[in-house]
Formats: sequence, C-alpha cells, structure tokens
Amino acid sequence: MHSQNFSIEQIYTGCLAQGAYYITSNGEAAIIDPLRETQPYIDRLQRDKVTLKYIFETHFHADFVSGHLDLSKKTKAPIVYGPNAECGFDCISAADGTVFELGKVKIKVLHTPGHTMESTCFLLLDQDGKENTLFSGDTLFIGDVGRPDLAQKAASMTQEQLAATLYHSLRTKVMTLPDDVIVYPAHGAGSACGKNMSKETTSTIGIQKLMNYALRGNMSEAEFVKEVTDGLLPPPTYFGANVAMNKSGYESFETVLNQGMKAYNAKVFEAIAEETGALILDTRNSSEFYLGHIPQSINIGIQGDFAPWVGAMIGDVKQAIILVTNIGQEEETVTRLTRVGFDNIVGHLEGGFEAWKGAGKEFDTVNRITAQEFAKQVKIGESLILDVRKQSEYSAEHIEEAYSRPLAEINDWVKEIDPKQHFYMHCAGGYRSMIAASILQARGYRNFTEVEGGFAAISKTEVPKTNFVCQSKLTVTQA
Repeated sequence: MHSQNFSIEQIYTGCLAQGAYYITSNGEAAIIDPLRETQPYIDRLQRDKVTLKYIFETHFHADFVSGHLDLSKKTKAPIVYGPNAECGFDCISAADGTVFELGKVKIKVLHTPGHTMESTCFLLLDQDGKENTLFSGDTLFIGDVGRPDLAQKAASMTQEQLAATLYHSLRTKVMTLPDDVIVYPAHGAGSACGKNMSKETTSTIGIQKLMNYALRGNMSEAEFVKEVTDGLLPPPTYFGANVAMNKSGYESFETVLNQGMKAYNAKVFEAIAEETGALILDTRNSSEFYLGHIPQSINIGIQGDFAPWVGAMIGDVKQAIILVTNIGQEEETVTRLTRVGFDNIVGHLEGGFEAWKGAGKEFDTVNRITAQEFAKQVKIGESLILDVRKQSEYSAEHIEEAYSRPLAEINDWVKEIDPKQHFYMHCAGGYRSMIAASILQARGYRNFTEVEGGFAAISKTEVPKTNFVCQSKLTVTQA
C-alpha cells in the first residue's frame, strides 16, 4: 500500500504462513514481526535510504522465532511490545493507547489480550489522524481469530477465560474501528495459530464483520467462547520453546548459520553423527529420498511446509541436527530451521547424498509404488491402509476401509502397528507419507508400502472412495 505520506509492504513467508510488515514515512521506517534473518531488512533500509525507528512485536510468537533482537542490535532501533510484556532484554512495554510517531504518520497501541495477555494490535493513523490500517497480529486473522489456548500456563487462566478476554478485546478495540480500516494479520491459511484462516492475507474491518464467524454482531460471550475453543488441535510441541526464545533471547542468526554451513565429507559426517547423536535430516524431495538415503535419516522436504513439520516432528529445538540437502540449498535449509528455533545445527554433508554413495557407504530405500500399482494390489477389506492426512481431509473423502492416522500423531499410533503385518500408507501428494515412512523405518518398521502421489493420484483410479469413517483400531482380516 502506498500513499503520499507512507508506504506499507507485506512480506509474506508462505512456508510459515507469516506476514511481517515494512512501513516507511518521510525517511523513517518501522518493521512489525520481523523474520529471524535480518540482512534482507538491513539491505532494504539502506536501499530506501531510511532509518529504522521502531521494531514492533504484536506478541511473543509461538510458531516462529522473530528477528527482533538481531535487528535491534544492528540498527539500535527499540523493540516495542504492548502491555504485560516482560522481556529478557531491553524493550518498551507500551501502555494501551500510546502513540508512536513515524515520519508523517502515527502508530497507536491497541492492547487486545486473549490470544496471549500481551497481544497487541498496532493501528496506523495517517497524516490527518484518520484510522487507516490495523496490524492485527494473532488477535484477528482473515476469517478467524487467534486460538486462546496457547498462553494458559503463563497467564494462569483457562482457555475459556482467555477466549472471554479475546471476545471483549475484539468488541471494544477492533470492531469499533471504521469499516474501511485495512486489516493486516500476522498469519494466513496453514498456520497453527488459528483454526480456519482464509488464504487471503488482507481484508478490511467491514468485510471481517460480515464474513468472520467470530465477529458476528449478535454473538454472545458464551457463544464466542464455545465456537472459538471448539475443535482446537493440540499445539505443536516446539511452540513453548519458541515463545521462550522470543521472550528471553537467542543466539545470533549469523552464528547459527556459520555453524550449519560447515561441510563434512562422508567419513567425517558419519563419525560426527554417531559421536554427537545428531539427527540426520534429509531435506530432498520424496522422489529422490525413496530411491536412496542414509540409514536412520528423516525426510522432511525443503519444498513443502518444511519449518512447521520440522517443529512438529522433531519437537525438541535443542536436538542436534546434521543435514543432507541438494547442493546449493544448504543456506536456505539452515535459515528455515532457525525460523522455528532449531539452532543446534552441526553442519551438512559435503556434496549431498551422491557424495555418500560415491564413498561406497551403505544406503537405504523406501518401498514406494504408483497409484496405478496400488489399485492393482490393494484388496479393500483385506489390505491395511493408513491415511496420514489431517482428520478433516480424511473426513471429506478417503479410500474405503482406510484408517485415519494423521502424521502429526505418529508417536501415538505407531504403537498400534504390528511389525509383521503389511500395510499401505499415503497422504495427499506424497510429502507427508514420506516423512512418516522415514520415521517408521528409523524405528525399525519396514513392512509397508508408500503410495506415490497420495490421494490425489489414487482418486483418479478405480479404488473405492467414501466419507464413511472406518473403525478406530488397526484390525483387518488378512487374506
């Protein structure tokens, strides 16, 4: 968005479904919820010949590590939170209603607790003092609102109490704004910070009052609490660690990057993995991984929702990681890992997997077949089929007699598997099922077949489909 007095750029990162914002006015700039890597911001500031005056944080993020600390150290710009923010570093915890001047415009603090107790929206007022743009953080999304269960422990409140707090924040601070105020949220579809966000990344207050289920004008507090808390999935395990890093501090991005960019030949790589107990993370495409990979390595492809799945599958951000990537993707991989707080990156395999094979090292494969081969082999009612998509995807349509076993819950359902019983496994397109396959093989489960192309490919075959939910336990009559 550009006007004579200011400009706003939304910097949207698809794999995180996260929006950072770069605002300039009359030679001054502000950045809201910056990403971990700060050099692109520094370069932009220099190119635009503007001075960074403020770094605004809408709250202590759970799903990514912000770049506020490094950016502040490099630019001397202060970090600004709303009320209730207790930082382990120098920051401004601004009172509700505080106004910050930025060139010819002003940024007003609107304290909107509920998602977290320090959650704050920032309202841009133009040169005439008119309310123009709301940077709504995780308080208001397009089509949804922030989940109220993440801050229960820190706030000593139940999710219902936090939801009730959010109800009043929305109605007293957000819904009272003019309908033409533009809304820029911190996240879009795919983020675990809400339940049902739109793919759109911007809207207006007026449109949201018409379209957003949580902003219905006649909605009571009790109705809001019930609807907002209904169907919440457990938050990913790495969320708490990311909050702590954002709140207390972290290692500089450059330090982590330099360590991750250390390259080791196959012999040294193998020795370091064994000595450190590092998890071998292979970020190649599933179509490459299944043909050959280092034994015990876990596949999470860089070309998908990489960072969130790393967070969900590995969980412990302190886990040592050593990388196998396609040549030239080492820096991108390290960068995307740091965005979700995985800073203990030991290094990477020099020359990629081909160097491992070239050194004559042992490698493993995954039993993968095409959807057409699956259609010929499978016997509905006799074959065991596991669908690792989300429950909502499964409920919409799935293979007849298939079992819903979401990837995110693999640590629970893996215990049900009989190692002697063969099963087929698929997701939507092959990305998640290969993650599952690599985890299963690393744990000693090998009696399965993964389906290339997932349900998208299977749906084009004659294999029967249904939306009838299959029984809960993994039991079938064997042929």
